[in-house]
Amino acid sequence: MKKPISYYLGNTLIILSLLGFIYIGWPVLYVYLFPSKMPPPTSRAFALWIPKIHAGGNIIPNVDPFKEAEYKEALKNGIALGKGFALPGEKGVTYLFAHSSGLPWEITHYNTVFLRLGELEKGDKITLWHNSKEFHYVVTNKKVVNPNDVDAVTGEKKNELIIQTCTPIGTDWQRLLIYAEPTS
Repeated sequence: MKKPISYYLGNTLIILSLLGFIYIGWPVLYVYLFPSKMPPPTSRAFALWIPKIHAGGNIIPNVDPFKEAEYKEALKNGIALGKGFALPGEKGVTYLFAHSSGLPWEITHYNTVFLRLGELEKGDKITLWHNSKEFHYVVTNKKVVNPNDVDAVTGEKKNELIIQTCTPIGTDWQRLLIYAEPTS
């Protein structure tokens, strides 16, 4: 007995859906399951390094986190330092942000730099370089907030480093914040 065309159409749609899912999901899954062991940044002009998760890169200063076009362009080239926030070594909050994932066809180091940021825990080390000076921080807290909860970043007035990325990976539903204090 000959099978109806709907049988073949249904199977074809299932196979196409599966291929589409693999095309979209595999790059992010691959980067997460098989992370490259990135070496620390070679430039010490203005850079970040998190040894536990092998994450780091150059920092682009003075990026307005409220101007989407500006920060999207900056994040193509590195990690952004929020406009109006303290530089390493200055009093106040140093606020850095970058991507945890991106569009599957645009996966590069810079749009997955904070892919594993959620793995950080209290006591983990972070290093910043600014003008070839080295600054060390230790993670003190992490939390997830809504995107419009800017007080989680601007409300603090003590000397600390705040690193932000989107969570869950592949979405922009919430923000993961890592808080770290300078060590001597």
